[in-house]
Amino acid sequence: MNISRRDFLKNGVLELATAGWPAWMPRLAFRTPADAPYAGDTLVCIFQRGGMDGLNVVVPYGDGDYYKHRSTLAIAGPKAGDPAAAIDLDGFFGLNPALAPLKDLYQGQVLAFVHAAGSPDPTHSHFDAQDYMERGTPGEKSIPTGWLARHLQSAASTNKSPFRAVGLGAVMQGSLRGPVPAVALQSIADFHLKGRPGAAGEIARFQAELASLYQIGSSQLDDAGQDTFAAMQTLGQLTSPSASGPAAGPGPAKYVPANGAVYPATMFGKAMATVAQLIKASIGLEIACVDLGGWDTHVGEGAATSGQLPRLLQELGNTLHAFYTDLQDQMGHITVVTMSEFGRRVMENGSHGTDHGHGNCMLLMGKGVLGGKVYGQWPGLAPTEEYGPGDLAVTTDFRDVLAEVVQKRLLNNALATVFPGYQPHMRGLLSAVEQAVPVTI
Repeated sequence: MNISRRDFLKNGVLELATAGWPAWMPRLAFRTPADAPYAGDTLVCIFQRGGMDGLNVVVPYGDGDYYKHRSTLAIAGPKAGDPAAAIDLDGFFGLNPALAPLKDLYQGQVLAFVHAAGSPDPTHSHFDAQDYMERGTPGEKSIPTGWLARHLQSAASTNKSPFRAVGLGAVMQGSLRGPVPAVALQSIADFHLKGRPGAAGEIARFQAELASLYQIGSSQLDDAGQDTFAAMQTLGQLTSPSASGPAAGPGPAKYVPANGAVYPATMFGKAMATVAQLIKASIGLEIACVDLGGWDTHVGEGAATSGQLPRLLQELGNTLHAFYTDLQDQMGHITVVTMSEFGRRVMENGSHGTDHGHGNCMLLMGKGVLGGKVYGQWPGLAPTEEYGPGDLAVTTDFRDVLAEVVQKRLLNNALATVFPGYQPHMRGLLSAVEQAVPVTI
């Protein structure tokens, strides 16, 4: 095998074209040392790519203008015994019935929504809107790093785990791009090359060959290479049925969620199960980013029981319920937040769908969430209250929600670094993490 160190760690990101190499191959940048132990939550950030129709997710059934604009897509207000009716939340808003699995979590005050939330930038471009949100700088592209990368760099932490930040999926999320290591992981199971005979020996030989390139030296490439193989060793322990120690596990194929939780057999369900397994392994996970695509519902959106949106909501609801059930004993130190690049137009189009809009809704889940409430100032849906040509107005900047998570649950007060040029407004969505007080004897 003839491969140079620089080729192996080109631009600080591992890129390997070998057909047999596992798809979870870590992508690492360079670590910035910190100075204090981390005691905050694990954050699970879910990006709903495509522009979710928040008006049909958390339904403003108390606003009569909602029904004037949607003749076929509107979801009826709460009605006992009607499976197609909204599930009442607070007398004004109702939950799409496809999200029925989340009702108990909302009533248990561990789940909340923020409506009329989103980016103040007016773009209707998926690419630009997603990029701005992941940078945390709406309308500004001169800052190359993501908001989570800036959080990791500015947070006080001595966490040196190669799994401090993980992006689930084929491509590293933009919010994680920056100077602190992050791992791109498709699935733990891929470590074993999907069970292909002889894979373990092949991976061991290849790993030994590459590791020998980084045994001596103190350059940034050497450091990144050593970080990479530390990640490989840790994940190998996690996936080994015979492993022992804090990272030991039964192997991904034999992973059994706790409390009878059942994850959907979808890419999103499997990704969230992977996050749960990494959390339980106690290997230093602070941030996990997961994508769920398909929310661009121009055609055949559907309302309550059939169509593209209900299918996605059912997958989202079942997965989040399974995740909470699986990790309920740890949810005091886990926060889940969802976001989408923009919402949909108030008025449905001629193809039984909705076009790109502006305001949307976000979700927060965890025992640190002051749940059982729909937050945000409702702007109304009358033509005089809409934003631009028929959109829901944004009354809560998405950075306000994320900043409160960063400060109260991730214990990072450097909000000016995480969200440069913006002064967040705390919305009272979360309680602060309870930290142990040192006792002097």
